Amino acid sequence: METNETTYHVPVLLTQSVDGLVVSPDGVYADATFGGGGHSREILSRLSDKGRLYGFDQDADAMANALPDSRFTFVYSNFRYMRNFMRYYGVEQLDGIIADLGVSWHHFDEAQRGFSFRFDAPIDMRMNQKDGMSAADVLNGYDEEKLARLFFLYGELQCGNRLARTIVSARGNGRIERTGQLCAIAEPILGRERARKDMAKVFQALRMEVNHETDALQEMLQKTAGLLRPGGRLVVITYHSIEDRMVKNVMKSGNVDGRVEEDFYGNRNVPFRMIGKPVMADAAEQAANPRSRSAKLRIAERI
Repeated sequence: METNETTYHVPVLLTQSVDGLVVSPDGVYADATFGGGGHSREILSRLSDKGRLYGFDQDADAMANALPDSRFTFVYSNFRYMRNFMRYYGVEQLDGIIADLGVSWHHFDEAQRGFSFRFDAPIDMRMNQKDGMSAADVLNGYDEEKLARLFFLYGELQCGNRLARTIVSARGNGRIERTGQLCAIAEPILGRERARKDMAKVFQALRMEVNHETDALQEMLQKTAGLLRPGGRLVVITYHSIEDRMVKNVMKSGNVDGRVEEDFYGNRNVPFRMIGKPVMADAAEQAANPRSRSAKLRIAERI
């Protein structure tokens, strides 16, 4: 299993995140982004025989990593449905929820999934390959304005308008079906100096759109206060400013807008207390795992 985990995914900020999560060895926890099982394995190592862990993942490939432990239950689902599944399993409240919002190495290395511009492959990018539109459907179906908006919003690309216009024009020669086609279209727009970094942003924007990542995250985050018992922990690792802003706002105010509600007497009505400052990977981890360079860990406790 250790070999499979290493090839599938290298967990980021492993010790720091689980240190912040497990406050009760007898508790019940949820790993919202199971993936290769790295965080889940560490959580289980700290639980007693009475502890329980539920691991969520919507990618069928992750099912192969399910842990052979009687305290663990794999849930084949998007984490946005966590509250429903917890009710299904008879769990009223959790002692902690952890989410690592990044994409695993497995997705980038599996050429046929279409997540990486390193390979010429069908441009799919769906985490759940049985559901929804693929990246090819987005590229060929969205109008210029809608494409430009997603490149700017999710990729933070200043050339989003020009890129969208070029993609729409290129569609006149036939459907864009492969990653190689998209790279050939985008490279002249991105320029040489930042081509690799900006190409990664193009693919990131499409992936976030295809998988409705911000919608799913918002839905999950806004239900965490109701899922966690007082003293329970919410631990989230983000890699993108949009995700991080949503997480920070929920931890500070209880909603993704960051709007703090007050009662009749002016007392702040907030469900969480933030624990410490955001944690970044140290130099050693960044050198060993480049994916950790943009990672930011936030921890909050249910009041």
